Amino acid sequence: MMNFLSLRQKSSDETLYCEAEDSAAVEKEKPARESSETDLEIEDTNKLFTTGQRELYLEACKLVGVVPVSYFLRNMEESYVNLSHHGLGPNGTKAIAIALVSNTTVLTLELADNSIMEEGILSLVEMLQENYYLQEMNISDNNLGLEGARILSEFLQNDTSSIFSLQLSGNNFKEESAELFCQALSANYRIKTLDLSHNQFSDKTGEYLGQMLGDAMVNTALKKLNLSMNSFGNEGASALGEVLRLNNCLAHLDVSSNNISNEGLSKISRGLEANESLRVLRLFLNPISMDGAVLLILSIKRNPKSKMEDIDISNVLVSEQFVKILDGVCAIHPQLDVTYKAVQGLSTKKTLFTWTSPLKLIQSYADQHKISILDFFRSLNPSGETMMSQNKVPINRYQVRELIKTLGEKTGMVDFRHNLGKTGSDTGTKRLEA
Repeated sequence: MMNFLSLRQKSSDETLYCEAEDSAAVEKEKPARESSETDLEIEDTNKLFTTGQRELYLEACKLVGVVPVSYFLRNMEESYVNLSHHGLGPNGTKAIAIALVSNTTVLTLELADNSIMEEGILSLVEMLQENYYLQEMNISDNNLGLEGARILSEFLQNDTSSIFSLQLSGNNFKEESAELFCQALSANYRIKTLDLSHNQFSDKTGEYLGQMLGDAMVNTALKKLNLSMNSFGNEGASALGEVLRLNNCLAHLDVSSNNISNEGLSKISRGLEANESLRVLRLFLNPISMDGAVLLILSIKRNPKSKMEDIDISNVLVSEQFVKILDGVCAIHPQLDVTYKAVQGLSTKKTLFTWTSPLKLIQSYADQHKISILDFFRSLNPSGETMMSQNKVPINRYQVRELIKTLGEKTGMVDFRHNLGKTGSDTGTKRLEA
């Protein structure tokens, strides 16, 4: 066990820290909303002291000299715990870490904006070496700087925890920190999602990432990378383009607001011509024109193995010409959805058509062909060819997206009674297989 966790069992004669009121006088009703204050509001003394973990946390608070967080006491047996903006500081973080060493229920821990500092990070990584249940952690906006990056880098290289999602946004990380993280990720095989947005990375960071992600032998785990709100510029974008050409593991990349112009976008586009894994690309708030946007979507057209589903260039103003080109690309890659800013009045007919309920269009088709709604869905192959490719139903890609949302892609169960009304012998529900 770790040195900061060597709490000795107190004798039964000693009272626990902050047990100031007699149990009969304690308020037993749970407040309507959780408070962000760090005062101890004991609602039910018997409940609070039935588990050793709560006793351990209270004793840890006494040891490091902080007031226990009532929210944590109420929720330390939940899978999701949000302690962001609680003003924990390094000592409050250490008390939380002590309590979590033996905790088996908390899977996601939010600790953003708590002035954790170097000591707090040390406590957390020591805890993670013992806790194999915690999977997601957010320590954004804690101004960790280079020392914090060094501690986290050493921890990631050890690769001993179960953490697969790490949010490190807004921590004043610069080039030296980027190099440390890239070294760490080259040796880490667990991290799937990494958020490094709102830091101070520049074009050099793109080179570090290129070296790390471009190696096909490493980083097969990393699927989602958020690098938005940094300053990669075109040189960094060029390195990222090389990454996309070589790496076939990354599925989600966010480089929004990185001062990438058409020049840098052309390098990214070249990488996309060979990429077979990326599904989501965020390029919002970069100085890109319609010409750059055309290069981008044509790179998808040139790649028959592209899996791209979602491109965000929603600040780029496009014309009718772009939309026609995009329609041609979507004919080859019907899964593609591009968010852009259209010139006022562009594709008025299409815009109006998009608002037509796709279920109503399908119902109309079924009525004309004298079949039931369920018969229509039974006729679809897994790719939806009957509906899309053969144009049996006049439904565009925007309506397909709306249809998926309406039908409920998570459950896979379609409730036609809610949208269309139950008719004939239809049961009203059907499971759609992907």
